[in-house]
Amino acid sequence: MSALPAEAQSPTLAAGSGPPWALKMLSETNHDFGAVARGAEVKAKIIINNPYEQPVRIGSVTPSCSCTTANMPPKTMLNTYESTELEISMDTRRFVRHKDAIVTIRFDAPQFAEVRIPVQMYVRTDVVLTPGSANFGAVDVGKGGTQTIDIAYAGNPDRKDWAIVEAKTSNPHLDVKVEETSRTGGGTVNVAVNYVLTATLKPTAPAGSFRGIIQLITNDATNPIVPVLAEARIEGDITVTPENVPLGTLVPGREKTVNVVIRGKKPFGISKIECESEDEAFLVRLPEGEKAVHVLPLTITPPEKAGPYQEVFTVTIPGRPEPVTFKATGRIAETN
Repeated sequence: MSALPAEAQSPTLAAGSGPPWALKMLSETNHDFGAVARGAEVKAKIIINNPYEQPVRIGSVTPSCSCTTANMPPKTMLNTYESTELEISMDTRRFVRHKDAIVTIRFDAPQFAEVRIPVQMYVRTDVVLTPGSANFGAVDVGKGGTQTIDIAYAGNPDRKDWAIVEAKTSNPHLDVKVEETSRTGGGTVNVAVNYVLTATLKPTAPAGSFRGIIQLITNDATNPIVPVLAEARIEGDITVTPENVPLGTLVPGREKTVNVVIRGKKPFGISKIECESEDEAFLVRLPEGEKAVHVLPLTITPPEKAGPYQEVFTVTIPGRPEPVTFKATGRIAETN
């Protein structure tokens, strides 16, 4: 069996560049998608976290090539310990073989900085996915779901024995199987092989964003793995926004109020809100009656101890067996 072209072995990817203080905020400073099928959805999420006392603002995000998409994160002003996600994707439909690009993030506060993130992929021309991922969309918690993907292989006659030998995933909330549906060619005729991949999202998947990778293991010794993205948005009956409440920089003894929104698919009441710690720093007004949306003002009087600060809240809802939890994080400033 002949191998993919040598260029399918992508070159070593350079590290990201920029001021150390800015690079420190990124969960990764480059990303190699590797060898992927044509038509595949390829996405990466980079977490940007502000560990500093001063707020950080993202001014712009710019890819260097039309083969790459990188939109502005949903949150561009980050207070202390706040995070946001930068999603980067590459186009495997219009582009084939090796492609690389630079994604440039420009910060304009508390000072200007430019970070350059190299990304690359190799798009195989012999394997095509339709559709490009197992996208379950919005799924109610506890329901699960099933998606199928058609996989088409087209190779030279000397690849007549090309096969997918296994489909697997390390995600415990996903079951996968693959079946060959047709095979033609060989001898002097190009080979055409078709498979169907079935991905099943288990009811055990927890509420929130779901993302996993399915690996199609082939008998191609040079490039044995074809990755397939699986995504879903698991929606619980109750959601908290934000799940991690940003408190920013706090001054001991100076009150600060932030709002938390708790939504339900139907009206509900709240009987109790408890804090995990014994600081007694928070004052929470218990809402009255049943509503589909509750806005909770949280008022904190920060304690004297400087440094990182976190509180975990437990919300008891009548008739719901499990409580709802969320947390608040910030930093208490030093005082002279």
